Amino acid sequence: MEPLYEQILKLFLVVFLGGLVGLEREISHKPAGLRTHILVCLGSALVTITSIDYFAAESSRIVQGIITGIGFIGAGTIIAQGTKGIHGLTTAASLWVVAVIGISIGVGAYLLSIISTVFVVLILFIGKYKK
Repeated sequence: MEPLYEQILKLFLVVFLGGLVGLEREISHKPAGLRTHILVCLGSALVTITSIDYFAAESSRIVQGIITGIGFIGAGTIIAQGTKGIHGLTTAASLWVVAVIGISIGVGAYLLSIISTVFVVLILFIGKYKK
């Protein structure tokens, strides 16, 4: 089991990184914004940390459960509007990726999580200006 200070550090990091992605969604006036992204990232990390440190659970099964659950949340953000197209697909993808960032922090892959978050935020900002 890892020390308590490292677990707490992980929680602060997921709030920060999930918040960066959520802030972009909030600025873009999307339905899932800052709070939702932070909560998804935090929840994914917390489940990962507790399953590994306290329940000695097989981490691959935990990850599979998180990804499946987030799929349902993401599906709820996608709205088909007849011939006008589909809305919410990017928000669903951003929720999915912050869940994975939470998982990666939960297992201790800090640098991978930070670099991935930078890529996600850049992709979201650059994508807005391609039109």
